[in-house]
Amino acid sequence: MARTQIEWTQETWNPTKGCTKISAGCKYCYAEVFARRLQAMGHKDYIDGFKFRILPHRLEYPLTVKKPTIFFVNSMSDLFHEECPWEFIDRVFEIINRTPHHVYQILTKRAEIMKDYFLERGNSVPANVWLGVTVESKAYKKRIDLLRQINARIRFLSCEPLLSDLGIINLDGIHWVIVGGESGPQARPMKKEWVLNIKKQCEEQGVKFFFKQWGTWGEDGVKRSKKANGTLLDGKHYAQIPL
Repeated sequence: MARTQIEWTQETWNPTKGCTKISAGCKYCYAEVFARRLQAMGHKDYIDGFKFRILPHRLEYPLTVKKPTIFFVNSMSDLFHEECPWEFIDRVFEIINRTPHHVYQILTKRAEIMKDYFLERGNSVPANVWLGVTVESKAYKKRIDLLRQINARIRFLSCEPLLSDLGIINLDGIHWVIVGGESGPQARPMKKEWVLNIKKQCEEQGVKFFFKQWGTWGEDGVKRSKKANGTLLDGKHYAQIPL
């Protein structure tokens, strides 16, 4: 495991790897591209590329980190993938419970499975766990309602890559929203008005707002490098975190 360039976390922890595409945001998955690169480099955990697999040998890594750290769980996978045994998820949460000095951010597109998992286990989420769902377009706003049914201290949305205007959003019970555009040669553009609509509703409903990046398409609608487009929205950084 290592420090990460993901702006809203500190470190990644991947007790599983690989995934399968289930919605529009998956089309140009960054993790799939990275997994193929690791496969080409001969990395033992990625010998089968982006195929989903549990990695039990990675489970105890957070126990070795003594400094309080914010971990993004499964930047290269989805903990609630259909092929992930719930018994293995239990083992992940055993480690989480043994490390209360860390914070764990768990993000999924499989909100129904996540909801069922926690409801079957008494709807008890450790206090150091933040649960999130991806909402890349208005077609997936139902994930927000599923997330709301889980008794987590922090619930968050990742609107990345943001592919459409979300319209009116009910943010009741939501504490944090991350917004970002898509990167890469085939990236789909994100319009400024979509971002401002989310920002406005976060401000009105008292929700923390984090603008991650423009990606390949800039605030002005011009395609250029991700670095050149930057992370400013109307000339300002918005990097609120619910700490």
